[in-house]
Amino acid sequence: MTQPIKFKRVSNKAKLAFTVLESNSRSCRDGGRRVPGRVQVQSSAFVPIVDRKIGRKNMKTATRVGQCAPNGYCPRQDGTTATATACRRSSRRSRRCRRSIAGHIQIYRSKPKAPAMASLISGAMNSAAWTGAGMIPVFVVGLAYLRYSMYDPESRVVDVQEVREEYDFIVVGAGSAGAVIANRLSEMQNWTVLVLEAGGDETEISDVPSFVGYLQLSDMDWQYKTAPPSSDNPYCLAMVHDRCNWPRGKVLGGSSVLNAMVYVRGNKRDYDQWAAAGNPGWAYADVLPYFLKSEDNRNPYLARTKYHARGGYLTVSEAPWRTPLATAFVAAGEELGYQNRDINGQYQNGFMLTQTTTRRGSRCSTAKAFLRPIRLRSNIHVSMHSQVTRIHFSGGKGSSDKLRATGVTYLRDGKRRTVTARKEVILSAGAIGSPQLLMVSGVGPADHLTELGIKSIVDLKVGHNLQDHVGLGGLTFLIDDPITFKKSRFTSASVALDYIMNERGPLTSSGVEGLAFVNTKYADPSGEFPDIQFHFAPSSVNSDGDQIRKITGLRDAVYNTVYKPLVNAETWTLLPLLLRPKSSGWVRLKSKNPLAHPVIEPNYFAHKEDVQVLVDGIRIAFNVSNTEAFRKYNSRPLLTPMPGCKKFELFSDEYWECALRHFTFTIYHPAGTCKMGPDTDPDAVVDHRLRVRGIDGLRVVDASIMPNIISGNPNAPVIMIGEKGADMIKKDWLT
Repeated sequence: MTQPIKFKRVSNKAKLAFTVLESNSRSCRDGGRRVPGRVQVQSSAFVPIVDRKIGRKNMKTATRVGQCAPNGYCPRQDGTTATATACRRSSRRSRRCRRSIAGHIQIYRSKPKAPAMASLISGAMNSAAWTGAGMIPVFVVGLAYLRYSMYDPESRVVDVQEVREEYDFIVVGAGSAGAVIANRLSEMQNWTVLVLEAGGDETEISDVPSFVGYLQLSDMDWQYKTAPPSSDNPYCLAMVHDRCNWPRGKVLGGSSVLNAMVYVRGNKRDYDQWAAAGNPGWAYADVLPYFLKSEDNRNPYLARTKYHARGGYLTVSEAPWRTPLATAFVAAGEELGYQNRDINGQYQNGFMLTQTTTRRGSRCSTAKAFLRPIRLRSNIHVSMHSQVTRIHFSGGKGSSDKLRATGVTYLRDGKRRTVTARKEVILSAGAIGSPQLLMVSGVGPADHLTELGIKSIVDLKVGHNLQDHVGLGGLTFLIDDPITFKKSRFTSASVALDYIMNERGPLTSSGVEGLAFVNTKYADPSGEFPDIQFHFAPSSVNSDGDQIRKITGLRDAVYNTVYKPLVNAETWTLLPLLLRPKSSGWVRLKSKNPLAHPVIEPNYFAHKEDVQVLVDGIRIAFNVSNTEAFRKYNSRPLLTPMPGCKKFELFSDEYWECALRHFTFTIYHPAGTCKMGPDTDPDAVVDHRLRVRGIDGLRVVDASIMPNIISGNPNAPVIMIGEKGADMIKKDWLT
């Protein structure tokens, strides 16, 4: 049998990769599916052949059934786990792939030698065009796609072509919660599950962490905007038409595909307060097991603590590359009296390097984590580009005839289709999509629905209680050393190759290198319930000015005055975020048309205390810059005032309030619009088991059920909600 090739030089490895990708043969793919016309290996079975670190002996050892854990899972070469059956299947696929690839190696050896990789990249650079996704060089996209095809451990999710008329469960939305629910419910082999996702699959661009800024305003984004504010409570004034962009994921994986991959769980007290408000089973002690259930933490120091776990579907790790400023940020926190600690552990207050949902240097979305490994289950169907427009109900004609959700209508390929749910319809469309779908279906504030000509079925406070983390954008500090993260510095062949071949380098960074949770003078006296979160980035608006201006919607006058003069400067930023705003807003329908975007009014800064806490947080950010850790880089604040705020003394409280109302910044954490609460709460939409009040067979499982927004980035909590919600559904139907 042909021995596997051990590549000792990157150029040979890259040449083989290009040869294989350009070949006109069949592909070896997970599940034995073959696609004629090209080799496009996306299986972990290919890894032992092309990865110089793993030989055939290691592959056989790693996939031997005898080494599988008692829970039925065994290790893969990439550190993930698979079932024992999958391990046996992977070994068989490896043999098929070795034979196929061996043939291509012989073809390659018989051909004239291709130009060296450096020459190929150099030519691509010289003829650099730009993609429609943004200012990303085509050669970088091509290399990212090559790596994506070669090393992605699971094949793509199958887009079902023939949707049945009836399923046990219909999951609306395959986002951060929906992907989890679909996975867990389909574990029951006698249950059938349909997932309806309005968007398509991820792309090679979304897989690269540093391309995060190029995903917004793409076809993977719903491209929501806030409504213009009232004159007595202005915000977003630095943005075009006084409207902030609110990106939401329209793609398998939802907003876990668009976000900065930050893994934060929130504060213990957040969940204890949920339980104290009349939601039994939602205290921190109750939800921690569900965080652990999904987690596969690759940091050995964290993984062995009781607050983290290995072996789950969701990979959590630190980026393998960071700037020297990341170390300075953590050291600055220690100078200010904060510990360098695991902010997802026993205590939240402190500074640390960011934990991210990344795997081997690439984004680990919930689609990649929870849907791809189960794509061959026969009892789950995923229908992409399928937007649900209405929920159907039966009953409700008398006191003994309770209303029940029976199915949904959705649009696919321009055609309206209907599918029935035998057991439940589960809404996981997010804090904007779920309330919108409920309201167009007749579940929501009766007066609002009547105004739009929608028959009110159940009168609930749907769309109320909208909460979001808000802060100051563009808070910029300058340094002298050329060590910041700038587009011009890292769009090079060497950077791209380091990412592809070694899973390292600047492309593995999402840009948020550090996190901190700090206490202002308004915080809880215990010091254990911080009220401000810092996102540290070794860059600012000027670092990729055209794209950042685009995705934030900054007015030209603001960008040209404040940030354009800094194009060649070295800058870093802290984003101070208000963790528990007192101000809340609402989501309302614009019309009865389910395809029309709803009206989003976040109502930022309606409470004066929100401004006061943020201003004190900004002053703590200045203290970070003034530490010895940053002074050695000659760190200093940008002194150019915000247009519209020049009438105030620079850096006074009045100036900062003005700046907040101009460069109003959010990293898009909407929550609370289908509030969870007890019967005694008039604003509650779902009960503590996430069932919509007054309706059988209908649940909401996503960020919209949060009674109060958690203290931190909500992606990990939403995944937890998906885990816990799926467990509740199983218990309700199996007992």
